[in-house]
Amino acid sequence: MTSVRSEVIDHEDTSRLYVAVGRLSRSLRRIGAGSAELGHGSVSALTTLVKFGAMRLGDLAVKEGVAPPTLSRIISSLVDAGYVRREPDPDDGRAFLVTPTEAGERIVSGLFSTRLQELQRRIDRLSADQWTALAAALPALEALVTEDDNG
Repeated sequence: MTSVRSEVIDHEDTSRLYVAVGRLSRSLRRIGAGSAELGHGSVSALTTLVKFGAMRLGDLAVKEGVAPPTLSRIISSLVDAGYVRREPDPDDGRAFLVTPTEAGERIVSGLFSTRLQELQRRIDRLSADQWTALAAALPALEALVTEDDNG
């Protein structure tokens, strides 16, 4: 894949993209979070477990990009809330797996649905030309995320 040469990149546009994506992400993360009474870290860890299934705490910490002690506290609060359960790892008796409960799956599904509805509401306010431009940018945005996930 060829890369965009630095002389073509407008750093002001790069900055605008960074700010816009960050603000949109933060804004959508706030939607519905209060009803679940979970912080961003808890929602993120729970969402990862729902998406990828049971995993060891260390593996989840790597996926979430947080220190194991931090994730251990998050998981403890999720266990206390009934959203996650700990189970012995069948491959290693010294370790355990964390798994979302049905209640945890419902929380993630509800938050996703609420946030998706809010994003759709915002998209509906765009002009046809703005929507066309945004839709055309989706493959590039997905490539940015895929690059991060693989790197």
